[in-house]
Amino acid sequence: MNYKLLFIFVIFLGFSLQGQEISDTSFGKGMINFVAKDSTFSVKFAPRFQVRSISSWDHNGSSYDSPDHNFIVRRARLKFDGFAYSPKLKYKIELGLSNRDISGANAFNRNTPRYILDAVIMWNFSKNWELWAGQTKLPGNVERVVSSGNLQLIDRSLLNSRFNIDRDLGIQLRHKSTLGGNFLMREKFAISQGEGRNVSEGNEGGLQYTARIELLPFGAFKSKGDYSQSDLKREAKPKLMAGFTYNYNQDAVRERGFVGDYMIRQDGSIYETDQTTFFVDAMFKHNGFSFMGEYAKRTAENEIATELDNVTPTGDVVLTGNALNLQMGYLFENNYELAGRYTTLEFEPVTGNAPVRQYTLGLNKFVVGHKLKIQSDISYTALDGAADNITFRLGFDIHF
Repeated sequence: MNYKLLFIFVIFLGFSLQGQEISDTSFGKGMINFVAKDSTFSVKFAPRFQVRSISSWDHNGSSYDSPDHNFIVRRARLKFDGFAYSPKLKYKIELGLSNRDISGANAFNRNTPRYILDAVIMWNFSKNWELWAGQTKLPGNVERVVSSGNLQLIDRSLLNSRFNIDRDLGIQLRHKSTLGGNFLMREKFAISQGEGRNVSEGNEGGLQYTARIELLPFGAFKSKGDYSQSDLKREAKPKLMAGFTYNYNQDAVRERGFVGDYMIRQDGSIYETDQTTFFVDAMFKHNGFSFMGEYAKRTAENEIATELDNVTPTGDVVLTGNALNLQMGYLFENNYELAGRYTTLEFEPVTGNAPVRQYTLGLNKFVVGHKLKIQSDISYTALDGAADNITFRLGFDIHF
């Protein structure tokens, strides 16, 4: 563990405990809630971690091999949020400590661990308008924006892992309005660097532009439930959010826009090509039943990276194609939930990737909602129509 981070955490913890007499919190509401006496700032500290056990059986053409087992700390994070100077100026800082959180060191982030997940301020400068600035998630597919702590299954789908647009550094403008009755519309726009999080060595390609529109014909979900999987609030009336996202990464220099290998030529220059990603998604909840559907499609002007002669391939290829993800679940009165997911991936032939089908069945026990839960799921994956893999996962989440 980075000892500088540990030192900062200990100092902050000691400082915050001095103000515990004005803290009013409980499990799942943040370990520490501090509000300045003159109400000029606030800090909420909420650590969380996830532990996973994974067993996987690969198919060798006639039978399944002996299983591989893995035990990991999937995520371990420290989150701070609150307001500064005014409740209209909010902020969020989230740091990752697990290997999966900080991996991805390269020459463009000075070969250092990527500790920072979020570092963003959010200014509510007018009644229904907010301006965001910093590093955070782009307004992409709903599954990606849902916190990893609020997932219905052990982890996100293959659609998300191959086609999402994730975090980036830039600015966002957000607005919401009522179209009549309970009908709510939200618009989100972003201009960002286009190369993902924690890039420190300048902007190698062009900028990235993102626009998202969300329609909620039956009004807002309880407790922002459109961005939390499972119907833990048991919506008494049907609630629906339909979202449409368009993302354009101009002169993208990585195989998946924000992530993947930089497409570097032999002379050290970087291959650039425009990438476009489109999402259509929906979230529906009613009386314990939940459904989420997503479709994603990515295209590129020229998928095959070439040397300066524009003929010789470098070996890098932009990951283009489309994916469909359908997920649903039902929460029983005893807070057990049965959930299922079906995911398909179709890649452009130039990528050399075969189509994938995955079927997942999950069982959850919510002790304190998403804050303390036990999850398990089993997935069957078929590669190019043939049996490929069976994976069983078991884990728990604890979020203070």
